[in-house]
Amino acid sequence: MKRIIATLLVAIMLVPTASLTAGEGMWIPLLMKKLNYKDMRKAGLKLSVKDMYSVNHGSLKDAIVSLNGGSCTAEIISSKGLLLTNHHCGFDAIRSHSTVEDNYLEDGFWAMNMSEELPNPGMFVSFLIRMEDVTKEINKVLTDDMSESERSKAASAASKALIEEATKDTDYRADVETFYHGNEFYLFVYQRYTDIRMVGAPPSSIGKFGGDTDNWMWPRHTGDFSMFRVYADKKNQPADYSADNVPLKPKHHLPVSLKGVEDGDFAMVWGYPGSTDRYLSSWGVEQAVDLHNPTVVDIRAAKLAVLRKYMNADETVKIQLASSYARTANYWKYYIGQTEQLVNNNVHSKKTALEADFTMWVNAKPARQAKYGETLKLMEDYYAATDKGVKNNVYLMEAVVRGPSAALFAYRMASALKRGISDQAMMDRMSRALKDQATEHFSTFHAESDRDLMAVLWEMYANNVPRDQLPAFISDVAASGEGFINFADVIYEESIFMSEERFTEFLASPDSAILADDPLTKVADGFREAYFGSRDEALENSQARAYRLWTAGVREMMPDHNWSADANSTMRMTYGHVGSYVPKDGVIYNHYTTLEGVMEKEDPNNPEFVVPPRLKELYNAKDYGRYADKNGNLPIGVISGNDITGGNSGSPLINAKGELIGCAFDGNWESMSGDIFFEDELQRCISVDVRYILFVIDKYAGAGHLVDEMTLR
Repeated sequence: MKRIIATLLVAIMLVPTASLTAGEGMWIPLLMKKLNYKDMRKAGLKLSVKDMYSVNHGSLKDAIVSLNGGSCTAEIISSKGLLLTNHHCGFDAIRSHSTVEDNYLEDGFWAMNMSEELPNPGMFVSFLIRMEDVTKEINKVLTDDMSESERSKAASAASKALIEEATKDTDYRADVETFYHGNEFYLFVYQRYTDIRMVGAPPSSIGKFGGDTDNWMWPRHTGDFSMFRVYADKKNQPADYSADNVPLKPKHHLPVSLKGVEDGDFAMVWGYPGSTDRYLSSWGVEQAVDLHNPTVVDIRAAKLAVLRKYMNADETVKIQLASSYARTANYWKYYIGQTEQLVNNNVHSKKTALEADFTMWVNAKPARQAKYGETLKLMEDYYAATDKGVKNNVYLMEAVVRGPSAALFAYRMASALKRGISDQAMMDRMSRALKDQATEHFSTFHAESDRDLMAVLWEMYANNVPRDQLPAFISDVAASGEGFINFADVIYEESIFMSEERFTEFLASPDSAILADDPLTKVADGFREAYFGSRDEALENSQARAYRLWTAGVREMMPDHNWSADANSTMRMTYGHVGSYVPKDGVIYNHYTTLEGVMEKEDPNNPEFVVPPRLKELYNAKDYGRYADKNGNLPIGVISGNDITGGNSGSPLINAKGELIGCAFDGNWESMSGDIFFEDELQRCISVDVRYILFVIDKYAGAGHLVDEMTLR
């Protein structure tokens, strides 16, 4: 116990005073009053709990939405449903409206009135209606003698009943999510709006300035924002797209601050963070550093090389593949950075120290030994047993599911078609949906690059994974000697899934023999067999039990520590301060950047650092209007000590009064291990300063009517 206390004292002494009120924590708004509110007030917050979270009255939570099921966050910034998010969150919508003649990715887009706003089929936002702690209800059906899979099934059944009750006689949707690795459960009730129209986006030379080079880096000079609008029917209720729909009247919208920020100012981020793994064990860290992350990086680097070849050769293909390239590149660099910082920040040592303290605490009392004694051994055994299959699992996901897009398309379509061909009534019911999915798929499909991805990635698969773990379609080609280039060529020439024309013809007259003989059907079957065949339920149960016990145990061991739950795409809020930081000896990073930095980085010969002429004109004239700071400079980026991760992209950066001061879009390089271990001194959230957003809308794009629509303070 003395060692535990000493460890905590050392940790506290190492954390700067400002970070004590920032630091780790993606907090559940429902529990804000119980867990965080006093600390938030001490940190500078001016709002009441009801100002931020209320079920019965408009509050801050009602201005924050989940975008497209949690891939990003967005916020309502006007009484007419105007929506702000990141450029990279709106990227696919921008791409879908772009052509070589009207290239909105390159030139930007601005609707000068509502009639010019562009619809986006498939895009949706979800407003949180309420959340509820249902742990007691779920625990009623759980027993200590259940296996983890039995616990999961029982919890799912109980959750289904709670969801049905919460959504009865409404158009609401609901989910019950697990927290703290199955130790707590919360119900979330949402309302979804599907008529979302594109309002504005800067050119990529602003919205993606710095490209992959600056991604995850500070200082940053990126205007990473785009704008949409939520539409509703005349009763303000969700409705499919219609010319008769009207702008949503939200329960609350964020006012916008023109005052700017100072180092040390209170700042909050609200949003829908996707996934963290803060309770990961030391063995999990080893597996990530040594096996998982490097494999992802190698596969994605090969994929990017193939895509670049085709994108550089043809402007139409460049637009077509832009979203796929951006998604691949983002997490290619993420895993490079995470691996580097897990090592640099000594995360493995920090994990082993906590595990050693846990062992001492468990061994101090027989009751703890009975409850938690097996925890760390279960973890160690799980990772020892799974190390050998990590590369295969990564290749299954990265080289097949996220590799050539035709492979995943074939997997989804073949599964449905096999059922439908033998049941005409089912086929008739599915036909429209299958055609719609095919249309969506082929709108971004490029057969030649997909063929090359099959050849390159699947040969890598064969060369880097033990033969006895390979899916049948990989091992068969490797054994035959025909080569993966020839295999990919056959698929390219013959598969119904590689051509919209061939697939349409097949749907008009489905044939089970043709489907079964299709080379991509065989790939899909091989993937299915490999994926489900590699699953070990006993091991999965062991891992789930280990982490459920570990999470419960460390919270019990350190009851005065305010443990936050891992991100899981549910609404969270995090609070801290605007803040500079010291990334390494002799270097201090300021808390903001300005337009001066854009001009310093300008490189006309590098597409990542091209500066549009209009922006240079405004810079040379110093024509910043009311958006300049007190020194006459135009702010661009701002950093704050807020805890974020993927899914927080587009989240609002909010000041002590509940006003919008920025739009979050990234974390910093030095803390890229933060999803696994929060770095108090280094962790920063990078946001676009709202004054730069307003400047681009108003002075650069001439869309001042959008600024007029906002509530400026």
